[in-house]
Amino acid sequence: MRFRLTLLSIALAGATLALPAAAQWKWRGANGQIQYSDLPPPPGVSEKDILSRPTPATLRAAAPAAAASPAASGAAQPAKAVDPELEAKRKKAEQEDAAKAKADEQRVAAAKAENCKRARDQIRALESGMRMARVNEKGEREVLDDKMRADEMKRARDLANADCAK
Repeated sequence: MRFRLTLLSIALAGATLALPAAAQWKWRGANGQIQYSDLPPPPGVSEKDILSRPTPATLRAAAPAAAASPAASGAAQPAKAVDPELEAKRKKAEQEDAAKAKADEQRVAAAKAENCKRARDQIRALESGMRMARVNEKGEREVLDDKMRADEMKRARDLANADCAK
């Protein structure tokens, strides 16, 4: 009794596994060889070279078994939705990048505002006409003459134009 049950189980499993094989195409290729596949022949094969087609009954029987195989299910189903964890991590990284970029912009804007204030203060001091002195590269104190004052004024105005918002 046990032997019969085992034999019946094996026969049933074999029949189930053979269903996809029932939906076979058979055609003669361009080189004259016989081709077998569970997919239709390529478009270049003429009707007279198609030797065997699956019947609608075998196609219906093979469809559930083909859908169970991983390769067929990956091709038949649309692209899988993005993993929510990965999407959350990506959004968090984008937010961090945006926050970092905003902080950099604020830092640059603050530096420009400080440079603008210093340049305007320098222009006011130079326009006041007071005597001004500076220390040269040798460490000596030198009083600004008219040419030096004009050069400093040009440099301060260039800085103000570059850093001050209009």
